[in-house]
Amino acid sequence: MPTTNLQKAKQYEKINLGFSIFSTILSIIILVIFVVLGYSAQLRDIVSSWSDNAYLQLIYFLFAMGAGYSVISFPLSYFSDFWLEHHFELSNQTFSAWIWEKTKGFIVGSILGLPILLAFYFFLLNYPDTWWVWTATILFFFSIIIGKIAPQVIMPLFYKFEKLDDEILLDRMQSLAKKGNFSLEGVYRFDMSKSTKKANAAFTGMGKSKRIILGDTLLEKFNADEIEGVFAHEVGHYVHKHITQGVFIGTLSTYLTLYITHLIFDWILAATHFTGVADLAALPILSLIITLLSMIAAPFTNMLSRYNERQADRYAIENSSNPAAFIAALQKLAESNLSDPDPHPLVEFLFHSHPSVGKRVKFAEGLLAQ
Repeated sequence: MPTTNLQKAKQYEKINLGFSIFSTILSIIILVIFVVLGYSAQLRDIVSSWSDNAYLQLIYFLFAMGAGYSVISFPLSYFSDFWLEHHFELSNQTFSAWIWEKTKGFIVGSILGLPILLAFYFFLLNYPDTWWVWTATILFFFSIIIGKIAPQVIMPLFYKFEKLDDEILLDRMQSLAKKGNFSLEGVYRFDMSKSTKKANAAFTGMGKSKRIILGDTLLEKFNADEIEGVFAHEVGHYVHKHITQGVFIGTLSTYLTLYITHLIFDWILAATHFTGVADLAALPILSLIITLLSMIAAPFTNMLSRYNERQADRYAIENSSNPAAFIAALQKLAESNLSDPDPHPLVEFLFHSHPSVGKRVKFAEGLLAQ
């Protein structure tokens, strides 16, 4: 990466990381202030006067909290999601398109999340000692359902998908898929360029719905050998069963996190004035505990993810028809996405789900030299 682009990538990474850390800290501060200063109890009393139905009270409470947080965090969201991307010439979105995407995300998230929240509150009300078991179980089945329907139902709400029509490229991909005993529902291109200049590809879906999706930016900027290398990397995730592994580990993590949350929450409730686990005023405390536990777990989750990425990289190098092109693809992806090729080791350990591009290239070159 040229020196000017390298400096730009490091600056982008630094600002982006700063926004992310500040956003997390802001969320924690807001939750603490909301509870400690009694605003949470005041809001509970207000929504309780609007309805005698516990579930309607929950909806009113969460909507009011969400609206208030959105207002407070909007400037940060604007600068981190819209301004920053335009400042570094990575975005193709107009402001109105950005707002519409945010609105769609909120609507879809609300439709999907409301049944989960209502079920969660049902467990708090009726099973105060074992709510965490039932909630984790519901989340497991929900994740399986979402994994199956996301490619056909959810993702098309945000992007336009078309089956890849490049026969030569498809033949190379089908050959790789066959080698990996990987049955594809299809290979699709999507209009990633409507939002960003970045390039990407991903493995999505579960069971019969699994598919590879390629951003149109990737297809336009990369040659056939490089695209094949990127595809081989995604097949590598399937061959090494990373999706299954992710579901298994994610499920165990959910049960453990909610169990620890249950223990801490009960301890806090015993020392405070809240009436019980289903007290609406105490729900922000639950959110705070889960947030903090997730922060503690994130570096270890990222460590596993980086290991999986190295496995997929090895598979790509060993199974691509032109392994050197995969290295070129990694470098072009870094340039296109303004990824810092050599971040500080602590930053990589704490925040990166992928190894740095510099390490990935060195690892791939070492495999080629064997």
